[in-house]
Amino acid sequence: MGTSNGRRGVTVWFTGLSGAGKTTISKLVEHHLRAAAYPVESLDGDIVRQNLTKGLGFSKEDRDENIRRIGFVAHLLSRNGVIVLVSAISPYREIRDEVRARIGDFIEVYVNAPLHVCEQRDVKGLYAKARRGEIRGFTGIDDPYEPPLKPEVECRTDIEKATDSAGKVIAALVSRSYVEARAMAAGRRQC
Repeated sequence: MGTSNGRRGVTVWFTGLSGAGKTTISKLVEHHLRAAAYPVESLDGDIVRQNLTKGLGFSKEDRDENIRRIGFVAHLLSRNGVIVLVSAISPYREIRDEVRARIGDFIEVYVNAPLHVCEQRDVKGLYAKARRGEIRGFTGIDDPYEPPLKPEVECRTDIEKATDSAGKVIAALVSRSYVEARAMAAGRRQC
């Protein structure tokens, strides 16, 4: 259990299909945590791939290694009292469970949206390219996504607002004593 100035660190792992809303919810949670003066760091899968895991492909082995590296950084931060928000597709259940076991202080957030909704939201056109065969091994099209079996939080972004989803995540942090409800309420007033 990581602490800094008496505060426990934790990794909040947002997993779901591309376009499900992981980054959107994570940014909202980050905004509220910063407003409440909590130490927070975001690790977005796309940004990590450009910097920390550049050169890894999209085979199962490379995807697992990508998640291990993100998990390693998240563990370093969270054991030092930082709230780490990870937004990564992380399609395979086994590697998510491996990272959870290593970190310990871990909240899994399943950002759940049906495939057709994610395809409608796809501003980069990646799903269309995958459907045309221009991208191989695309999660949800020709590579599997294994949903969490018992996530601490499930956000149904096809039927709930992003602010409501973020509220669920904050409630999970409060209920597990990673943040104080009073501090979060004070921070919300400043937003």
